[in-house]
Amino acid sequence: MNTDTRSNVHRLVDQLPPVQLAALETILQSMLDPLSRKLALAPFDDEPYTDEDRQAVAEADEWSKHNQPIPMEEVLADFGLTINDWETMAKTPLDEPLDGPRKKG
Repeated sequence: MNTDTRSNVHRLVDQLPPVQLAALETILQSMLDPLSRKLALAPFDDEPYTDEDRQAVAEADEWSKHNQPIPMEEVLADFGLTINDWETMAKTPLDEPLDGPRKKG
């Protein structure tokens, strides 16, 4: 990026009201964070919300009324992982796209 572009961006940012400045901060952070960028670029989930989905959510809601949530650390430990492992994975690009390997040719 050349100096003129950077200066122009700074000039524009300086003109933003606080609400828009906060929104811009969120956008810029998502542009710089690999996981946020992947999520923002993910295709829209157009699968219907089924009766089975509703039933599963209802069962989970009922379970949570009578049980303590399972800490993320405990879930990760079942897979031999730590929170640090989880955070590292979130920042590490995948070797192949989420929808599987690309076919060549």
